[in-house]
Amino acid sequence: MRSTGRLTTAVVGAALLLGCVAGPASSHPAEGKRVLVFSKTAGFRHDSIPEGITAVRELGTDGGFAVDATEDAGAFTAKNLRRYDAVVFLSTTGDVLDAAQQRAFEGYIRQGGGYVGVHAAADTEYDWAFYGGLAGAYFQSHPAIQPATVDVEDRGHPATSDLAQTWDRTDEWYNYRSNPRERAHVLASLDESSYTGGTMNGDHPIAWCQDYQGGRAFYTGAGHTKESYAEPAFRQHLLGGIRWVIGDAQADCRPENGYRPLFDGTSLDGWRQAGPGSFTLSEDGTLTSTGGMGMLWYADQSFGAYSLKLDWKMAGDDNSGVFVGFPPSDDPWSAVNNGYEIQIDATDVPEKTTGSVYGFRSADLKKRDRALNPPGEWNTYEIRVEGERLRIWLNGVKINDFTNTDPARSLRDGHVGIQNHGADDQVSFRDIRIKELPVKGR
Repeated sequence: MRSTGRLTTAVVGAALLLGCVAGPASSHPAEGKRVLVFSKTAGFRHDSIPEGITAVRELGTDGGFAVDATEDAGAFTAKNLRRYDAVVFLSTTGDVLDAAQQRAFEGYIRQGGGYVGVHAAADTEYDWAFYGGLAGAYFQSHPAIQPATVDVEDRGHPATSDLAQTWDRTDEWYNYRSNPRERAHVLASLDESSYTGGTMNGDHPIAWCQDYQGGRAFYTGAGHTKESYAEPAFRQHLLGGIRWVIGDAQADCRPENGYRPLFDGTSLDGWRQAGPGSFTLSEDGTLTSTGGMGMLWYADQSFGAYSLKLDWKMAGDDNSGVFVGFPPSDDPWSAVNNGYEIQIDATDVPEKTTGSVYGFRSADLKKRDRALNPPGEWNTYEIRVEGERLRIWLNGVKINDFTNTDPARSLRDGHVGIQNHGADDQVSFRDIRIKELPVKGR
């Protein structure tokens, strides 16, 4: 919600937007960044490696980062690795680094370096526990190359944000020795009923990300075939993973388990529009605000202690918010007066800008600015309510911690909703999900 007048010139709005995403880890073109592609093999060698190197070089040209490629493990020294923002293990196999090279790479990751693993990167360094944790899982087996359906679980991450909810493609689909779901954030998984040879009992992650011992790690099990590297969707998937690892885009890569959908992209059962305006639902499962000022709220159930997650995107200098803790009402002003709004608006005063509890508490603006993706890119909120305490994470970074002391309001039981602010405000939402938490003593 915004109570002040809209900015009068596009120039001022653009300047303010740029100011909101300034900072060392904010989302901006990867100017000056450099990626090393490492493709040494000590076991099976994939004939798609040359195509993979070419693809990463082309993605670097498009994405604004430089790319070097090597099969020389001698590149793994502390001094040389400091030149790179990420190292791509491109279908490496077997034992490819000696003990000193392993120590140098461990130090690189712990000092904030990045790792991208592609396909057979999971078939690498089985006796190096640090690497196994970094990759997320080790290869076990694979059936024949065949089509399969990939279920995209997280469409807020840049590696998967441009994909549909299901992704049908042909590849060599790995089975893994363990399931990374408890320690990494799963971005996509295989529908084992869509092909033959899956051995992971119906929970088959195929792409994931994680913050690991000081660095960032992204892995995709796709990329066996030469054709993969000419496939636009796979190239965008790989580019998004690299962009996140080098800090050119932000995302929540904490493990996520136990959530259930409130809006899954298809049905608005349980939701009700309050006030004027509405939301349009696109074929890709995205809700976009139109008109207002109104609110789409989940009427089927109120919540006490919970973690609410959702993905959102602004088109430009737009305004919206997420309301929590309000009583049932078809008057959107009831939510304003009786609940709390977590704001989405990059260009207002601190207590009324993105990440604020609107009108009550500003976000930590330095942390917010580093975590925020700019207009046109997806962001993820986690809004956690426990008792009268309200905490907010933006793309995995905690940016606000607020406690209600107003006796006229209470967070202990209330509804949740998303705002359509005005005719000129276009903010999109998708993948709204919730996990109810144990209720602490009152």
